[in-house]
Amino acid sequence: MSYDQRYSGKIYDVAVIGAGITGSMTAYKLAKYKLSVIVLEKGSDIASGATKANSAIVHAGFDAVPGTLKGKLNADGCRQIKEISEKLNVHYDNCGSLVCAFGEADERHLDLLYSRGIANGVEGMRIIRGEEIFELEPQLSRECTSALFAPTAGIVCPWGLCIAVCEAAAVNGTDFLFSYEAKKVEQRGGYLEINSDDTPIRARYIVNASGLGADLLVENDIFPDGEEEPLRLNPRRGEYMLLDTSEGGIAKHTLFVCPSEKGKGILVSPTVHGNVIVGPNAHEVEYRDNTTTTPEGIDEISAGARRLIPDINLRASITEFAGVRPTPMTKAKDFVIKASKRFPKLLHAAGIDSPGLACGPAVADYIVGKLGEMGLPLRPNPDFSDSRPPSPCFKAMSDEEKAAAIRENPAFGRIICRCETVTEAEIVDAITRPVGARDLDGVKRRVRAGMGRCQGGFCSPRVTAILSRLLHKDMYDITKKGEGSEILSRPDDRD
Repeated sequence: MSYDQRYSGKIYDVAVIGAGITGSMTAYKLAKYKLSVIVLEKGSDIASGATKANSAIVHAGFDAVPGTLKGKLNADGCRQIKEISEKLNVHYDNCGSLVCAFGEADERHLDLLYSRGIANGVEGMRIIRGEEIFELEPQLSRECTSALFAPTAGIVCPWGLCIAVCEAAAVNGTDFLFSYEAKKVEQRGGYLEINSDDTPIRARYIVNASGLGADLLVENDIFPDGEEEPLRLNPRRGEYMLLDTSEGGIAKHTLFVCPSEKGKGILVSPTVHGNVIVGPNAHEVEYRDNTTTTPEGIDEISAGARRLIPDINLRASITEFAGVRPTPMTKAKDFVIKASKRFPKLLHAAGIDSPGLACGPAVADYIVGKLGEMGLPLRPNPDFSDSRPPSPCFKAMSDEEKAAAIRENPAFGRIICRCETVTEAEIVDAITRPVGARDLDGVKRRVRAGMGRCQGGFCSPRVTAILSRLLHKDMYDITKKGEGSEILSRPDDRD
C-alpha cells in the first residue's frame, strides 16, 4: 500500500514529528483524548535518534536549576516513568544514585545539589559519609569522601520505554510513519502541511519533537526568552562502553562524579539487563550524525570510570558506541517548548537534552497542556486502553514454564540468539506486535537478539531470514537500520 493511499486527503488533529522519548511520550499522552494523531519519524524505527544512545538513567532531579523547565519537570517525570513502566511491562530498576565527592570542593557542590533537589521536589535525598558509602558500594574508590544519595533515581531501557508507549498509542488509534523526513511546513488554510520527498501530511496542530533537527524545521523561527538570535542546537557527542554481564555486580547504584558545565560527567551504572555502562564524555562535534567513537574518547571515559571504581574490568567491554545530544545554545541551557512565531499551531519542543529521558512523561504533559492553550480540544477518550501485553521472555522463564511454552509453540524451542537466549517465538512476536520491528536493529531493541558478547555474529543471518519471511520481503531488501544499510549485497552489486 502506498503512502498516498494511506494518508492522502486525511487531516489529522495532531502530527508529532519525531519518535524519540519526547515524541513517543507525547503520542501516548495524546492517545488519552479523542484525537486523530500521526507520528512521523525520520529513522526506520522508534527511538532511532538521540534516545537510543544515552545513559538510560532516570535522574532524580537534583541537578537542574530550580525554576527552569528541567527543574520543574524532572522529579515528576521520574515518578511517572516508574508508574508507566510497571503498567506497560517495561524493564525498570529503582536502583538509586550516588554523586561522589572527592574532596572539599566537591563536598560544597553536593550541598548545592542537595538544595536544588529540595527546591525541585526530590524526595528522600541525604548526604552520606564514611563507611555508609562503602556499605552501599563496596567497590567504590576509597578516595570518595562523601556522596549525595538519591533513592528515587532509577534505570530503564530507553528504547523499551519508547516502544511500549508507542504500542499503547497505536492500540488506541495513533498512526506511525517511518523513514519520513519532515523538511518543510506550510500553512494551507485551516491546517498545516508537512512536506518531505514523499507524501505531504496534513494536520491542524504540529508538535516538533525532532531532536537534533528541531531547530531546522522552520528556519529562523524559535526565539527563546531573552535571546536575540533564533534557537540553535549544539550537537554534543558522548561516548560509552558497555561491559559484559559478567561485570554486573561491580556497581549497585548509578555512580556519578560531581557535574561540570559540560554535563553530569562520566558515570558507572548497572543496566536493567545486567550489564554495566560507562560514560559519557562530552565533546562538541560539527556534524549532527557524528556518532563515531575515538581511541582518545575511550581512554577518557576509561580514566573516569577508574576514578570511581579503580578495579573495574574494562577489558570486559563488549561494545563501544556514541550518542549526540541536542544541547540548546541559550543562556538558560533549558528545554525550549514554545509555539512557533510563524505558525501559531506549531509547537516546538527543542533542546531536550539531559535529563530529557527522565523528564519525558512530564514534558509530554506540558506539551499537551500547551496544545490545549493553543486551542486543541482535549476531550477525554472513554475507550482509552492503558495497558500492554507483556512480551514473552524465554530466558526469564522457569524450566517448567519453558517446557510449557515449547509445548504450546515449538518456536520457543529454537534458540536464535545464543548470547541472550532469544527464541524464534520472541522474534516473531517482536515483528508482529503493534508498531513492530522492520529491521535487525528493531528486533535487537525489542528482544536483545544481537546485544550479547558476539554482537550479532551468530544470530544476524537467522534474524534476517525471519524478517524476510514475515515481512514478505526479499532477503536482499532486509536492512540493519533502514534504507542504505542492507545486510546482503545483490550479486549484480558486487565488483
